[in-house]
Amino acid sequence: MAVETVVCTAIDSFVGKVLIAEDEKGLRVVRFMEGDKSCKPDSGWRFDKHLKSEAVRQLVSYFKGELREFDLPLSLDGTPFQETVWKALLKIPFGETVSYGEIARRIGRPRAVRAVGGANGKNNIPIVVPCHRIIGCSGRLTGFGSGLPIKEALLEHEWKVSRKTGARAWK
Repeated sequence: MAVETVVCTAIDSFVGKVLIAEDEKGLRVVRFMEGDKSCKPDSGWRFDKHLKSEAVRQLVSYFKGELREFDLPLSLDGTPFQETVWKALLKIPFGETVSYGEIARRIGRPRAVRAVGGANGKNNIPIVVPCHRIIGCSGRLTGFGSGLPIKEALLEHEWKVSRKTGARAWK
């Protein structure tokens, strides 16, 4: 069995430190620092504070408001259903939101709204696989593994960069 190589680094952003991890297939993890926990790599990962990968470049550009769409190889690791949901998330345009129910309809599983929420919760590559763009059917911000304040900050960032006017789609 081959040993998997995962290299990671941390970058600063308007939501705090963000850990970026990559393996031989592509971007594997984007993780936000939460509370007092430091942004540490998982056991066995190699930390490189000088990592200058394309994923790092694109994420830094996103946080600066210079990038709206990612073009990166991804190392998705989920069930077939989860990966179907994540691929549907990739089609949500920058600065826009859709409901969990809409994603369920788009993947041909209109009754799987809760399962879509569960798949969002298992997404290890937030921002790039934009689970933050999913809102409740009422327009309320719901469910985000790193907390609703980070989700709201990401949506506000995209709203401002998109120069949208009028009422926001979320409450």
